[in-house]
Amino acid sequence: MISFQLLRQSFEKEFQKEIQSIQTTSPIPLYEPVAYSLVGGGKRIRPVLLLHAASLFSENPSFAYPAAFAIELFHNFTLLHDDIMDHAVIRRGNPTVHVRNGENSAILSGDAMSIMAFRYLAQCYTPNLTPILSLFSTTALEVCEGQQYDMEFEKRDQVTIDEYLEMIRLKTAVLIACSLKMGALLAGANARNSQLLYEFGILIGIAFQLQDDWLDVYGDERTFGKQIGGDICENKKSCLLITALALSNINDRMELQKWMARPAFDRQEKIEAVRKIYTQSGADASTRDLMNQYYTQAMEALQQIEVETSAKTELEKFAAEVMSRVK
Repeated sequence: MISFQLLRQSFEKEFQKEIQSIQTTSPIPLYEPVAYSLVGGGKRIRPVLLLHAASLFSENPSFAYPAAFAIELFHNFTLLHDDIMDHAVIRRGNPTVHVRNGENSAILSGDAMSIMAFRYLAQCYTPNLTPILSLFSTTALEVCEGQQYDMEFEKRDQVTIDEYLEMIRLKTAVLIACSLKMGALLAGANARNSQLLYEFGILIGIAFQLQDDWLDVYGDERTFGKQIGGDICENKKSCLLITALALSNINDRMELQKWMARPAFDRQEKIEAVRKIYTQSGADASTRDLMNQYYTQAMEALQQIEVETSAKTELEKFAAEVMSRVK
């Protein structure tokens, strides 16, 4: 079984060639921001998961590179547009594209990235291309639906945990699940194994986003790669905020609502005050408990996949890293 490390290295080597080609494509003002958003690295989780899923059912997954490029292009497109909508100024320790190149340029370059993803996917030589394109198209729309729910939640006073979990399923988990299922389909896996990989991806993807929300409050900017407290300053209806509103005593709840209602505030003061309420209310511990529940369910799905037990080791390690990651 090929390790995640080797898959990441081989993917990065091939992907850097694609980035260099993109960077010199005309018109430069359209494609250079695309290359900039890609060259900054990132964890490459989704393409590596796709290649690993393919390797579960095929000795050499190199045939899946175009699909892996597609997944990484689309993922970074969503980040580029998310940064515009969230007014984020830093991504992976560098200025975001809309800060560096201007908002109009960032929007157009992001649009190009989404189209390029489909072009890469169309390069896959497989009898399963139609279901793969259908899966990818459905996933792309679901990601947009998740983002729409996320924006709507900002305008609502109350959001339930179930609504929040559905939002992050759409916004984050479906692309992870799609990556795994797509790799399996490219390698000719049967329907049951492909679906079990998809279910594993959904469950660990939700845990991944819960951890991301937690790190936005409790992480270290030096390792997290972006400003801490963005969700607090934007009043994002994260699991932490929803839970804190439900569990806080009356005084802390009123204090939290006051901070949410303030149009102007000192950023660091608000972050520290809200973080304290999250901890005191038990929202911190509750979010971690919920992560553990999804992790457990993900491992149950993984165990049912019909491949050698040793072949699942890398996915087990990946799931464990999701639970303990700091960036």
